[in-house]
Amino acid sequence: MAGESRRPTGTAATPLARRVGTGVVGPPSAPSHDDGLEARLASVRAGIADAARVAGRSPDELTLVVVTKYHPASLVRELAALGVTDVGENRHQEAQAKAAELADLPLTWHFVGQLQSKKARQARRYAHVVQSLDRDSVVDAFAPTAAEPEPPVIDGFVQVNLTDDPGRGGVRPDAVEAMVERVLGTGTIRLRGVMAVAPLDEEPRAAFARLRGISERVVSLAPAATDISAGMSGDYAEAIAAGATHLRIGTAITGKRPDAP
Repeated sequence: MAGESRRPTGTAATPLARRVGTGVVGPPSAPSHDDGLEARLASVRAGIADAARVAGRSPDELTLVVVTKYHPASLVRELAALGVTDVGENRHQEAQAKAAELADLPLTWHFVGQLQSKKARQARRYAHVVQSLDRDSVVDAFAPTAAEPEPPVIDGFVQVNLTDDPGRGGVRPDAVEAMVERVLGTGTIRLRGVMAVAPLDEEPRAAFARLRGISERVVSLAPAATDISAGMSGDYAEAIAAGATHLRIGTAITGKRPDAP
């Protein structure tokens, strides 16, 4: 039997139903060490609201996940003070350290990078959502074991590879159903939907339309798995038009990414 779901506590962390418009939730405002951070965040929120309106959708349907790769924990704290509640990381060690340092904040942590199976059990100690389920070994690592018969339940997305490059992360489109069945079989992953990155050599709108079609196939197997994680700093408007529910936005909000440590 699976253990309890790993949800952050507090009203600001009501899972996966985030406002991205003008409403602010989370800790009280605090002075920012980045003079442009608040303006960039406001600009992206406004852009999301505009794109949602054009698509005939409400911004309330969308979850903004701010990806803070290589940025310090102090920047995440500033983002939280500005109402950000969902944070994305794609390097295990960095994510683990930031989540520990910011454990006092009611944040939802999304792991969005490729995850090694040997790190999966460690990742579920801090990650509430894993958006990059793409290999049997990773999925199986979240299943109960004799040593841990009731692991915490996490939310998960099956990552889909929309390119012809097998070296890229994600499941081939024709293998998605098998991966969905494997995820559902763990009993410890609450399948939320699918995630993908638009290929560089394809128009984002066309790529996201393909992802939406794959999402419909997934929903036929798992009716609750209706979420679509798509869209980054340069293509979130196209993702919203195609039905995305989760937007993974980094540099448009955080600014230039520091060099890798």
